[in-house]
Amino acid sequence: MNTDLQEFLNQLHAEGVDHDSSQVDRAHRYRNLNPETAHFIAMLVQLMHAQKVVEIGTSNGYSTIWLADAVTTTGGTITTVDIESQHGAADNVERAGLTEPVEFVHADAGEYLAGVEDDSVDVLFLDAERTQYAGWWPHPYRVLRAGGLMLIDNAHHPAPDELTAFVALIADEPGLDQLVLPLGSGLIMARKV
Repeated sequence: MNTDLQEFLNQLHAEGVDHDSSQVDRAHRYRNLNPETAHFIAMLVQLMHAQKVVEIGTSNGYSTIWLADAVTTTGGTITTVDIESQHGAADNVERAGLTEPVEFVHADAGEYLAGVEDDSVDVLFLDAERTQYAGWWPHPYRVLRAGGLMLIDNAHHPAPDELTAFVALIADEPGLDQLVLPLGSGLIMARKV
């Protein structure tokens, strides 16, 4: 990652933290990834030579930019899906100079995933309303290719109980090998075997 892009991401993250601190309603917060978690996920995308990355939960585009930069090294693409307004994400991605590999989709994530082809996604990153994930099953598993990764942020904080039903579905699926990493707010990594 070049220095200008890193500086822009640092600025965007700081703006997100400042914005969130002034928001009483959680729904109006950007809730950006921890920078260490974002860097780790971007490295995974590069190590896997991921061609198709799907992000659920766009917000202001902070994690989208990390993922877009990663797929520029693999020749891949990222589709980012959000049902809410995307808080200037497209503008931020454009300012980062990374519009080419990014497709923005304004849709319900469950409906979007239902329409994605089986075994077609290299990396699926879930960072939206955690209480909805279980209702999307089995699509998050179905769309992953063999060896593909599902990454879920906020495993430890806030309100990890919101993930209980979804974590149980992952645990009951013999085709997934999973672990929880102590990065940021906790990151669940599940690999389709």
